[in-house]
Amino acid sequence: MGAMLGVGAALYPLGFAEAKGRIAKFGLQLYSVKEEMAKDAIGTMRKLAGFGYRQFEGFDGGKGILWGMQPTACKSLLSEIGVDFISSHANVFKDLDVQAEQAAEVGMKYLICPYIGAQKSVDDWKKVADRFNDAGETLKSHGLKFAYHNHDYTFKVLEGQLPQDILMENTDPELVDFELDMYWAYVAGHDPLAYIAKFPDRFKLCHVKDAEADGGNAHDRGVLLGAGEIPYSEIIKKSKKYGMEYFVVEQERFVNTTPLEAAAKNAAYLSKLKL
Repeated sequence: MGAMLGVGAALYPLGFAEAKGRIAKFGLQLYSVKEEMAKDAIGTMRKLAGFGYRQFEGFDGGKGILWGMQPTACKSLLSEIGVDFISSHANVFKDLDVQAEQAAEVGMKYLICPYIGAQKSVDDWKKVADRFNDAGETLKSHGLKFAYHNHDYTFKVLEGQLPQDILMENTDPELVDFELDMYWAYVAGHDPLAYIAKFPDRFKLCHVKDAEADGGNAHDRGVLLGAGEIPYSEIIKKSKKYGMEYFVVEQERFVNTTPLEAAAKNAAYLSKLKL
């Protein structure tokens, strides 16, 4: 652990300087270290800032999107450690106004639906799009925006159509953005960059996680950044011209490493990545 924290300390200055040909800022989906967040959210966020993360994306771990902290205390912590809380995954279909007020107070830009589940028909997906538009209206009134985070099921053909296309085409761009999980799109057989280019300015956030070169179970291909086959140097560089703004690391599979060690190693990879 001491060696890992030493790596994090060495990375710390990289979060502040934008070197030519390097990514200026990147974030972490805090679900990647969910056990650590449950034990000590404040201490964990301090460690992550030390690894070089300048942005956080949250999740509701049972204590609300701020893990029981008051917005003022959370905002003070973020200011102290030099991190922007850009977004949170949340149950956007329950108590959305309350969550939006908290999110706005700490400066979040988005509340994100992390999962909707596979639907049985194209009409069902159109109804989902309507629900997204409604949630977007609510969030707009609080100065935030709605986004949807995909899994692989929206990239599997249903009744001759791609559910992700249905969502893109039936949601209002003024109300709904999208967070492309690069991994899930990739393991479902799609080129993430090509899909971003197909719908410019609709994908403002993305999950950056790598997939090993193995055609096995799609759920079991996650590896540390740089250990897989997704060409992130090209994707990150080129996706910006199509409107991508936030690059958020997510790690869900850990092989011979701990979540905190993985967070440190992924930060090191992105800090050194040449674009």
